[in-house]
Amino acid sequence: MAEARGVPEGIAVRARALVKTYGSTRALDGVDLDIPSGKVLGLLGPNGAGKTTTVRILTTLLRPDSGTATVAGHDVLADPDSVRNSIGLSGQYAAVDENLTGFENLYMVGRLYGRRKADARSRARELISRFALTDAADRPTKGYSGGMRRRLDLAGALVAEPTVVILDEPTTGLDPGGRLDTWAVIKELVSDGTTVLLTTQYLEEADQLADNIVVIDKGKVIARGTADELKNEIGGERLEIVVASPEDLAVTRRVLAEVGVGEPGVDDHTRRVDVLVEGGPKALIEALRRLDGENVAVLDVGLHRPTLDDVFLSLTGHAPQDEGAKA
Repeated sequence: MAEARGVPEGIAVRARALVKTYGSTRALDGVDLDIPSGKVLGLLGPNGAGKTTTVRILTTLLRPDSGTATVAGHDVLADPDSVRNSIGLSGQYAAVDENLTGFENLYMVGRLYGRRKADARSRARELISRFALTDAADRPTKGYSGGMRRRLDLAGALVAEPTVVILDEPTTGLDPGGRLDTWAVIKELVSDGTTVLLTTQYLEEADQLADNIVVIDKGKVIARGTADELKNEIGGERLEIVVASPEDLAVTRRVLAEVGVGEPGVDDHTRRVDVLVEGGPKALIEALRRLDGENVAVLDVGLHRPTLDDVFLSLTGHAPQDEGAKA
């Protein structure tokens, strides 16, 4: 079926030239995506970049003004019912019925997908255990914490054992332990052959999970590739210096601004200043020479290859933490 629609075999999700406008705002401006079967695509971008609009189109919740998209071999406009039967979706906000227990929520989803009663019960209990909700399974979800609701919502996306799972910021609101547990579940899904589209505000998450990454901004794709390819594109390294005295942070920031590329970052708590540099070792030596001339006592110094945070900053002009705070 995929080949009949012009989609190569082995491509689970494809979007071509997606456009969506809201009045004078162009939310999507010709977005192209490909996700090979059994792979994870990380969709990154600032708030308002078009990530959620893309998700809504691929899940048939929104019609594009123009362009095409297929999911699991089904056209999102011509055959939306088949798309819905092929996907699992976990949105930014946990979609649970507060008047039902955790078990009842998952059982209801199973029945809505047409599973027999016994099968729906079995699948609900399996997912309750998988997402560490056993102790709360028979309690109304109105008493669940935010993290528990997120886990239940993600479990709901997996009830029908879909071939494609779309996760829109799935770990928002989870503590570090819950985030690691969710990562483990996503890795398990992919190992079983499931295809995953992941939008996230945590760049470490994309680095850990995504086989490929697409960065969008103002409705357009501005970069794509593996995490390593994107890091290599911006070049340079990150120079980090920890000083002995908080009083030396200002002069250290000035020195690194002079030897580096872009605006240095300053952490008052750790007394750390960092900046992207070209010609790493030479920049490090020059920074230390200048700091010595300013009588700055340095406790620690290091050079590191770029992170996805650096990529995000280079491409969009601001750090991802800014967007996380706004969210």
